[in-house]
Amino acid sequence: MSKKALKLGAASILALGAGAAVVSKKNKRNEQRKVTKDIQKRAHEEFRNTERGKYTKNSKGIYYSNGNYEAFARPEKPEGVDDKSAYIVGSGLGALAAACFLVRDGQMKGENIHILEAMDIAGGACDGINDPTRGYVMRGGREMENHFECLWDLFRSIPSIETPGVSVLDEYYWLNKHDPNYSLCRATVNRGEDAHTDGKFNLSQKGCMEIMKLFFTKDEDLYDKTIEDFFDEEVFDSDFWLYWRTMFAFENWHSALEMKLYIQRFIHHIGGLPDFSALKFTKYNQYESLILPMQKYLEDAGVEFRFNTRVDNVIFDFRNGKKIAKTIECTVKGETKSIDLTENDLVFVTNGSCTEGTIYGDHTHAPVGNAEVRTSGCWSLWKNIAAQDSSFGHPEKFCGDISKSDWESATVTTSDEKIISYIKKICKRDPRTGNVVTGGIVSCKDSSWLLSWTINRQGQFKEQK
Repeated sequence: MSKKALKLGAASILALGAGAAVVSKKNKRNEQRKVTKDIQKRAHEEFRNTERGKYTKNSKGIYYSNGNYEAFARPEKPEGVDDKSAYIVGSGLGALAAACFLVRDGQMKGENIHILEAMDIAGGACDGINDPTRGYVMRGGREMENHFECLWDLFRSIPSIETPGVSVLDEYYWLNKHDPNYSLCRATVNRGEDAHTDGKFNLSQKGCMEIMKLFFTKDEDLYDKTIEDFFDEEVFDSDFWLYWRTMFAFENWHSALEMKLYIQRFIHHIGGLPDFSALKFTKYNQYESLILPMQKYLEDAGVEFRFNTRVDNVIFDFRNGKKIAKTIECTVKGETKSIDLTENDLVFVTNGSCTEGTIYGDHTHAPVGNAEVRTSGCWSLWKNIAAQDSSFGHPEKFCGDISKSDWESATVTTSDEKIISYIKKICKRDPRTGNVVTGGIVSCKDSSWLLSWTINRQGQFKEQK
């Protein structure tokens, strides 16, 4: 056979092979179509309009639903709850809320719930007292809004201690309906002149893009990054940043991840940011308006408050992939004690607080010292827990550099008419009406301290006249 014929024969064989491949592929496609049609036909024949299984309990024991159908049904009593005990470290808003939910929804016996508090008074950061040596003292205030779902869900069940027959939520709701909050002067310059921010953000396109870039950055890409790593003067020189940093207590060197999470959490109130019309406030300080009603509710349910009990450590047992709290080590009135736990017990810990380690000053003495590096408090507790396993976090990220995490506040009590006249001129309201006064903080735009001040409804304490 000639080379030419050989080549032709080879080409014919190749062509034949290609033809066989095409036929095989076509047959395979036909088989796939038949399988698909059979599945679709069977699905059509078996289809029923149903939501069965859509709202079943997931692996975490949670039901998900649309609307408020799930919200108002009382939970079934958890199996074995009568044999459980709960130990709650601290008595701030979060700790007391945990206890209230255990009583209301968990249906746990009050006598099985134990609140361990280092101080001789409940409330944590939600404070407000008349100290005989210092006068009226509040370290800070709470800014609240419509979408505090857990808070409002809780306080609809907490009876008011001031108005018979209503809840704390009822009281709060109608107060803010009748006396809505908004500011008439958000910032000042030149020692009390209106800075005329006038509800504007004054953000450039570049500044807007910097904020959007942060908003869409993955959380893991923000670890160990500061706000300064994302923003420059386009944001830092804007009124948006003045509003934001003074309202939420941000500094330029703070966590970029925390900044992103705050934006995501409060983006629905961006329109109310310049004049605080998004905010709502209690009638009195948060200790009297929120903490005391919760404390009475819990005491009426039989919950035990152990004051002057400082928790120093929670010892864990690590086995079979579990972390089991075995012992609570605490100091009670100077004496070392321990509380033995079982696997059936529950332990709730507040690990870190912006008011922990507070050092007080007065009219003649400045608050001097390294507040958060003191040996006591929840920062020390968290460090002791974290030393047992890295999964318990890294407290030093939050309290390792005092110069970048400390802050100061002062409470001023006055009846001096000269001071009150200046206040009226700036906030355009009379502070003696009992209604909204500044409507939130007034920021001194040209203050080297970034000073802000506020006057809430007066009097801020029930006993004030």
